[in-house]
Amino acid sequence: MQLVHIVRSLTRRLKTLSFEEPVTHVYNPLEYAGESYAEYVKRYGHGTKEIILLGMNPGPWGMVQTGVPFGEVSAVRDWLGINARIRRPKAEHPKRPVLGLACRRSEVSGARLWGWARSTFGTPARFFARFFVLNYCPLAFFEESGRNRTPDKLPADERRPLLEAYDHALRESVESLRPRFVIGVGRFAEQRAGEALHATNVQVGGILHPSPASPPANRNWPARAADQLTSLGIDLPRKIARGSP
Repeated sequence: MQLVHIVRSLTRRLKTLSFEEPVTHVYNPLEYAGESYAEYVKRYGHGTKEIILLGMNPGPWGMVQTGVPFGEVSAVRDWLGINARIRRPKAEHPKRPVLGLACRRSEVSGARLWGWARSTFGTPARFFARFFVLNYCPLAFFEESGRNRTPDKLPADERRPLLEAYDHALRESVESLRPRFVIGVGRFAEQRAGEALHATNVQVGGILHPSPASPPANRNWPARAADQLTSLGIDLPRKIARGSP
């Protein structure tokens, strides 16, 4: 699969980079959870897509655990049907263990995003016929305390080569999937998509990030996100009952 080749090339490029304190641990789920990500791509990343939903980077209880963007454990296991082997990072933070599908913590952002997909489309086949979900940055950065440090908070000299690598991978992914829309989930992803894809015909937009740290997202995020997608010209079906075929 072309998307798997893209992330393998990106991973090789990222191995040449280093990061200073306050970052003490860097996780790349595309390595230790590569089998899970490859299954996600094999099942759902084939053909062309109308819309790419673009996240920022892995969350500690989502993609860090499962290898799938916004990969809240129950959504990955029970709705997406992915149950691949997940190893552990070579240098694991004691406060951020990777437990894979045995992780009992739920990532709210992932639960909200995939919950919206399920309630709106019913089945993965219906959702992925039009959509695909990617992360702009595949790396998770942790400080000594275990705090998650997002890519936008890295120093400029560390951030610059990362953005160059991510922009290149995003353009390659767009060439492979040929979407009409790339929708950033949150402002950072929207801004980076706009920078990376400014010379293309792809329409870039954004929706509210489903993080519980965002007060607006805690007020019916699914309805707000659906309204934003509709305002960008994306037609959505009416919500259907959970479990519908």
